[in-house]
Amino acid sequence: MKLYIANKNYSSWSLRPWALLQARGIEFEEVLVPFAAGSQPSAFKAFSPTSKVPCLEDNGLLIWDSLAICEYVAEQHPGCWPIDTTARAWARSAAAEMHSGFQTLRSLCPMNCGIGVALEQIDEGLRADVERIDALWREGLAKFGGPYLAGKEYGIVDAFFAPVIFRVQSYGLQLSQPAQSYVERMLSLPSMQRWYAEALVETWRKPEYEQAASAHGKIVSDFRV
Repeated sequence: MKLYIANKNYSSWSLRPWALLQARGIEFEEVLVPFAAGSQPSAFKAFSPTSKVPCLEDNGLLIWDSLAICEYVAEQHPGCWPIDTTARAWARSAAAEMHSGFQTLRSLCPMNCGIGVALEQIDEGLRADVERIDALWREGLAKFGGPYLAGKEYGIVDAFFAPVIFRVQSYGLQLSQPAQSYVERMLSLPSMQRWYAEALVETWRKPEYEQAASAHGKIVSDFRV
C-alpha cells in the first residue's frame, strides 16, 4: 500500500489518511511529492487522476480522496470507525462535516505547521467555525468518554481533525478547556510529533502559502529550518 502526499508543512489533506495509518499502526509506503513551483505542471498527474493529493495505490487500485482512502482502509482494518452504532454514526457525521465544511477556517488559517501567527482579528465567520469545532469536540468527548472524539480508540474522525490541531497551534485559536486538552493530547501522539518534526525540516517554500498564512495576522515565530 502506497500513500502519495505533498509537503508536510502545508498539506492538510495529505495529513488525514497519513495520520490514520500511522496512529493505527498500519503499514504503508509514504511517497512525498512536493507541490509544483509557480506555474509548472503538477507532478501529481503521474499518479493521481485528479492531479491532487492524497492518493492511495494498493495493488494497482487507486483511491484519490482523503475520505475515500480512510473508508477503504477501514474496510480492511476494523476499529477505524467505532464498533458502537451511535458512536459510529456520530463519528461519520463529524468527519463528513469536516470534509466539506469550515471554509472560513481553511481560508483564513491555512495549515502551516512550523509558524506562530498573531491574528489581527477574528471575524465572525472564523469565530463561528472555531465555536462549532469546539462544540463538536466537547460533544464527542463528553458523550463517548474520550480520550478520542468517539471513544477509547483513535479513528478516522480524529484523523480528519488532525489539520485543525496544527491550525490551533499555529494561530493561537482559543478553545474551551476540554477542547484544548484534546489538542494537547493529539499533539503528544507519536504520529503527530513525527509529522511536525518532518514538516519543520522541509526547506521547500511556496510564496503563496506563506503569504496566505500571514494575510490576516503577523508571523511572530518560525520554527522551521
